[in-house]
Amino acid sequence: MTNTDTADAASTATQVAALANAGSQLVRITVNNEDAAAAVPEIARRVLDLGVTVPLIGDFHYNGHLLLAAFPKCARTLAKYRINPGNVGSKRRDENFSIIARIAAENAKPVRIGVNWGSLDQDLLTQMMDANSRLSEPREARDVYMEAMLESALRSASLAEECGVPHNAIIISAKVSGVPDLVEVYRRLASRCNYPLHLGLTEAGMGSKGIVSSAAALAILLAEGIGDTIRVSLTPKPNGDRTEEVQIAQQILQSLELRRFNPQVTACPGCGRTTSTFFQHMAEDIQTYLREQMPVWREKYPGVTDLKVAVMGCVVNGPGESKHANIGISLPGTFEEPKAPVYVDGKLKLTLKGDSIVPEFLQLLEEYVEQNYSLDKRPALA
Repeated sequence: MTNTDTADAASTATQVAALANAGSQLVRITVNNEDAAAAVPEIARRVLDLGVTVPLIGDFHYNGHLLLAAFPKCARTLAKYRINPGNVGSKRRDENFSIIARIAAENAKPVRIGVNWGSLDQDLLTQMMDANSRLSEPREARDVYMEAMLESALRSASLAEECGVPHNAIIISAKVSGVPDLVEVYRRLASRCNYPLHLGLTEAGMGSKGIVSSAAALAILLAEGIGDTIRVSLTPKPNGDRTEEVQIAQQILQSLELRRFNPQVTACPGCGRTTSTFFQHMAEDIQTYLREQMPVWREKYPGVTDLKVAVMGCVVNGPGESKHANIGISLPGTFEEPKAPVYVDGKLKLTLKGDSIVPEFLQLLEEYVEQNYSLDKRPALA
């Protein structure tokens, strides 16, 4: 999701393109006021001018029914609408939700019904809490809270269908900020409906906390076959790179072998046998090189995302891991002979020495990709 002022079409389009080029297959923009709604068609045009065709999703809270009705070009341009049932008004909540749903149906747009732990329909929650308190054996408040989230999501999905949105054009999310809570609420949701589910740990946090929490939650659910789209919601550093979210999401999917986005680099963590930081720098250089090459390689070398590269720091596991990779190098550890054997498809190809190991290995890597993934080198079909 972008974090620019949507009314600033130029900066928003630039960030949309950056997210798409990083691998995001859907990009969400907030549409929170009239200036933002009016800018949506221009944003879409600018994104196309940048050579990007990623779908734009409109994120609506509180006034989405007013904006979509007042700005039909915005309604037509967006590829999908995200609606939070808890934030579409108070006394006229169902009426406002229905307006958005009918506009979606008229424009043949899917909707994501996004229930959020922090903005749950308070009227519904109060009703369910009151009903629970009258039971002879009341359930825990946490359990009622989760049931209220599910009730809000599924009731809203039914209302959307009544307004003309097709069943298969409705996506549901039920986001919370705790890992065990997220796992439980989605397990319940998946057992009660067959709508596509959007996964995400809301307000995951900054840095390693946000990354680890998101990976822990999403990995459990995805391994169980739950989830159709995902988002990693990280709090960026000031002026931080927004595309980090995309990279983390891709790595979660690739680690679970559900999708492939980039060649993978296996690198050892280092120990007392590798007091030199050379192999660490080399592993980083190779990972960066692969990421930078992917926009070109993806078009030129089909299947290159399956490539596995190993950069190891000493003789303990170095040769073995290198043999398991498509191409790997075992660098000399502390007190080892200053040479680096290179293995290709499990066999020793040559040994590198001297100060030019990195560029020489990158050249070997380029040659391997060209020889094994080039369209020109693949046999023609008879």
